[in-house]
Amino acid sequence: MKILIIGSGGREHTLAWKLQQSSKVKQIYVAPGNAGTAEVAENVDIASEDIEELLNFAQQEEIDLTFVGPEAPLVAGIVDRFEAEGLRIFGPNQKAAQLEGSKVFSKNLMQKYDIPTGEYSSFAEPKAAIEYIKEKGAPIVVKAEGLAAGKGVVVAEEVKEAVEAVEKIMVEQKFGRAGERIVVEEFLTGEEATVLAFTDGKHIIPMLPSQDHKPAYDGDQGPNTGGMGAYAPAPVVDEEVLQKVYNRILEPTLAALNKEGIEFKGVIYSGLMIEDGEPKVLEYNVRFGDPEAQVVLPLLETDLVEIAEAVIEERLEELIIKWSGDTAVAVVMASDGYPIEYETGKEITGVESLAKQKDINVFQAGTANKDGKLVTDGGRVLAVTALGDGYRDTIDKSYQGVEKIDFEGAHYRSDIGHKALTREES
Repeated sequence: MKILIIGSGGREHTLAWKLQQSSKVKQIYVAPGNAGTAEVAENVDIASEDIEELLNFAQQEEIDLTFVGPEAPLVAGIVDRFEAEGLRIFGPNQKAAQLEGSKVFSKNLMQKYDIPTGEYSSFAEPKAAIEYIKEKGAPIVVKAEGLAAGKGVVVAEEVKEAVEAVEKIMVEQKFGRAGERIVVEEFLTGEEATVLAFTDGKHIIPMLPSQDHKPAYDGDQGPNTGGMGAYAPAPVVDEEVLQKVYNRILEPTLAALNKEGIEFKGVIYSGLMIEDGEPKVLEYNVRFGDPEAQVVLPLLETDLVEIAEAVIEERLEELIIKWSGDTAVAVVMASDGYPIEYETGKEITGVESLAKQKDINVFQAGTANKDGKLVTDGGRVLAVTALGDGYRDTIDKSYQGVEKIDFEGAHYRSDIGHKALTREES
């Protein structure tokens, strides 16, 4: 079987690493990939949003199955285009991808079908949004409606900060067309977690719960990023909470989409806030999270190709998906200044020293090979993922790996997994 993975981040490196373990897979291509994917697959110089070129490649190479990593090509309709040509592709179609592509759509869907989420209002004019913010007060959350690479959300502690966020998004158009409309919503308190789930449009099966760390600095301080690290399973989502997530969020979301005439096949990502054991939806994504994939996929024991085929063929209920009993912790190493301004082209050393170390994987994201050297090529450079028995052991193992890797200006949080550790030791 020939596999094509679309994307260039740590998620795509993780997917390539996982898929190469399948006995069904003979060849993996990644478009456009990074220096890490080049070690386990063949990189193809086609941008992840160049749908026609990706389609041409898939046809020419007779690709058997395509996995779409990032959200942008899904929202742009890559699944519809591939399926129209008779190609098998794992991911939701354009209509279903609205669940992530439009926060207004997803919030309206939750409200219509009583899926627990924060109170909100949407706006197409900055003046009305600012009046609403002043009426509601702070803390309050301002979100660009469209895709903003995980950076279009501002959690404002003060009204002034929220007003500035509206101006940056809508007036200054910091995120382009993604900010033509915004959602202003209630600030929810509690602990965040993520539950990814496989769905074939009829059945939905949750994966192990995980927890991302979005703020740039320790103690959840600083601007939001695409994610500075993650761990799984997340103990805040115990069996009782997971059952609530399934009964109140996952199944109702799938049912709501079906009632709206929307078929969803692929991965639904529920970003949750959990307070006193009660989950509410912060956001949906329509693909594997990044860096959540870097901790969830290493714990998956069932063949990912078999799962993808079952999703596409609408027979997910036939599968029993198995998971390792280990814990996984991923610490992201980023470029200095990320997520605002940063330089690239810095030489990276030490990755090779971890290549044969048991239970540690380095999943590369913003990396490239230049003149025979591994160099930085993005904001989030790589993630060191460790597997272990319990959070203390696994956190220590991951940071020991981080200490062996070096590049100029390397920045990482030193408290990834601390919430799990607190729960484990309490």
